[in-house]
Amino acid sequence: MALSRLRHPLIFRAPSLLRARRLLAAGPCNSSTLRSLHHVPGVLNQIPDVDASSLSLVRPLNFRLLSEVHVVPSKLQSGVRHFSSAEAPSYTEVGMPALSPTMTQGNIAKWIKKEGDKIQAGDVLCLIETDKATLEFETLEEGFLAKILVPEGTKDVPVGQTIAITVEEADDIQKIPATVGGASEVKNQASSQTDAARGDGATEVSPANISSSELPPHLILDMPALSPTMNQGNIFKWRKKEGDKIEVGDVLCEIETDKATLEHESLEEGFLAKILAPEGSKDVAVGQPIAIMVEDENDIEAVRTSISGNNVVKEEKPVHHDVTTEVRTQTTGFNRISPAAKVLITEHGLDASSIPASGPRGTLLKGDVLAALKSGKGSSNNSSVGKATPSPPQVNQQATPTKSLDLKSDGQQKDAYEDLPNSQIRKVIAARLLESKQSTPHLYLSTDVILDSLLSFRKELKEKYDVKVSVNDIVIKVVAATLRNVPGANAYWDDGKGEVVLCDSVDISVAVATEKGLMTPIIRNADQKSISSISAEIKELAGKARAGKLKPNEFQGGTFSISNLGMFPVDRFCAIINPPQAGIIAVGRGNKVVEPVVGADGIEKPAVVNKMSLTLSADHRVFDGKVGGAFVSALSSNFSDIKKLLL
Repeated sequence: MALSRLRHPLIFRAPSLLRARRLLAAGPCNSSTLRSLHHVPGVLNQIPDVDASSLSLVRPLNFRLLSEVHVVPSKLQSGVRHFSSAEAPSYTEVGMPALSPTMTQGNIAKWIKKEGDKIQAGDVLCLIETDKATLEFETLEEGFLAKILVPEGTKDVPVGQTIAITVEEADDIQKIPATVGGASEVKNQASSQTDAARGDGATEVSPANISSSELPPHLILDMPALSPTMNQGNIFKWRKKEGDKIEVGDVLCEIETDKATLEHESLEEGFLAKILAPEGSKDVAVGQPIAIMVEDENDIEAVRTSISGNNVVKEEKPVHHDVTTEVRTQTTGFNRISPAAKVLITEHGLDASSIPASGPRGTLLKGDVLAALKSGKGSSNNSSVGKATPSPPQVNQQATPTKSLDLKSDGQQKDAYEDLPNSQIRKVIAARLLESKQSTPHLYLSTDVILDSLLSFRKELKEKYDVKVSVNDIVIKVVAATLRNVPGANAYWDDGKGEVVLCDSVDISVAVATEKGLMTPIIRNADQKSISSISAEIKELAGKARAGKLKPNEFQGGTFSISNLGMFPVDRFCAIINPPQAGIIAVGRGNKVVEPVVGADGIEKPAVVNKMSLTLSADHRVFDGKVGGAFVSALSSNFSDIKKLLL
């Protein structure tokens, strides 16, 4: 997989430079020069009241950002250098860097350098697990690693917290005062104590509760973050088994994320000693250990015997609820009962006194009874219905002989349905659709277009040039050309800025139904491609989508969507916008209709034509009446004369 490299000039405002300047003015003996470099992409923050010589302490930095699941070196040094003429040597405090725009904390996955090691510019100090992926943290300075303040395996280290101390000379390592970095260590201890106090019965396997002292040299593999929005994943399949030899680049397992099923490649050589999250594990949190690797094959058995299977998966102590106490604390008494609730209680033989009433003035509602049926809280006790329900005595007499029938019907109803577990993809689709419908003001515009020109053009391509394309391929080209003609439609709404942002390229997302859910592979720069190339590309992407082999860059970042149900008996429908996009076209099937058509003699005559319904769902913040009308008008015009798309 190719790595995209993004370089930004990075300069951060360092308020402490003001204090450093005042100390420098006081005299060289008390001088302390501060340099703080942090990640602020694309922003140059001016430092007030600092002269030109002080500005030389801040330099532009570059780093390479991750686009996929690979370890990428990040040349971002975050630190504070201290100079002093006292007995303590000069040293640099290396802080936790911000390796992505959204990163606020990170985990120390592995220290590549050890205390006392010589460091050259460009050497990798450690591997840092961010909110995006695991990145290599490179140094920009020469020197020696004097002290590691945040040990390997530490979780949730805030950006800016000191993680190590470096010095320029090897002799200065022993001269570093013990108090240096003490605040950072105290912060780590406080964080650990807070996490311990916060425990509510859930235990998670981590380097902290896997006793490293009992294990041979090993590497703990965590659940990676394979997409920007991923916070948990499912272990779909393990490609490697315990004891297998692993080379760099080997696929360890397939992980089902919130986007697709992706392959997780190894970045280290060794042997797979223990699988901690077995195949089929659901909702494994990002950062949770899933396996252990060792370098020596002889250490595999030692790891297996040291780690019991009970520690492996994230466990939660069962929360025991005292049913009696819970029932007492809820409002079980009621003053009234709705007719629908009365019928349900009678049919299912429930104890009405055990069902909490949520209606106004203590009214027992139908929803209360349905909730009790779902949770199984209501017990079968028809005699209580008569006591609680102000109904005639004959109701009780009728309820008693039907009790056995009700119990039988309950058993039949339990067997009448089956719970189907949702895949991770379907869960995310459901959440995003709900979010889109609730947060995006949908505007709907419909039109019918005549397909005769399109169908004749498709037939001509097949007969004259032996080029086979589908109606959907031509629809993609027409929509892409329309977006190029109406740039205001190829845009999205920026919530942060509160304004419309125009997109430079026309990237069409095409909805493809798969067994795991709806995927939207993207045709990049569709307006610049021929219909035949669009056809070949959509076939390849659709095949990958159905096999679950789409790469993130193949389904993320489209500017407009198309959903086609024309192959089904669906005449017209309205689709839901796929955020952050601002529009989606719903394509219905073609139908033969009779319409008046102007002949060559200028006289209208009835004729049979093929018409297709198109419905635009648009974000009303981006599409006002003018933009929406212009888009629909241009779309109809392009469909009426398909051949002009070849110009």
